[in-house]
Amino acid sequence: MNKIDENLIVLARSGDQVALLKLLEICQPDLNRFSRKVCSNAEDAEDAVQVALWILYKKIEVLRTISALSSWLFRIIERECYRIFRSNKKNFHMAPNEVEQLYEANYISSSEQSVLKIDLSRAIISLPGTYRTVLILRDINELTAPEVADILGLSIEAVKSRLHRARNIVRKKLELSGHFS
Repeated sequence: MNKIDENLIVLARSGDQVALLKLLEICQPDLNRFSRKVCSNAEDAEDAVQVALWILYKKIEVLRTISALSSWLFRIIERECYRIFRSNKKNFHMAPNEVEQLYEANYISSSEQSVLKIDLSRAIISLPGTYRTVLILRDINELTAPEVADILGLSIEAVKSRLHRARNIVRKKLELSGHFS
């Protein structure tokens, strides 16, 4: 985190609202950058930053040492991103063996495969439900487009369109994570 004037933190801890607002303003860009690396999507990252700034605003007086500010805020963001990820995961229905099939890629080292698994899971989970369902039915359950269309009550063209969009979104998220060039 950028160097923050210790006097500003002391003033904010003592209840100076102007100092506190200035501190929030100074912290936000670094928190935004960090949250985008930790959270699964931009919306979750924004939510995590807002939670961290709100906690800082409400509980600045409990900060024990000035040097602990950045690590305290980063831990709040990590916990919030994980909480959001867990709550999103509850809405994601996939059997464990289907998840494993999704990650079979023997040409990738185990450490790279672990990172890819996490990023791929995040990308799929972050898809809007309509795209996620089509992607899982077609690419994981290996159903045909007509079968998916029958199950979901859609036209075959709609299934193909949603699948195309879902794959593009996942590919872009994986590219942003550094997996493909």
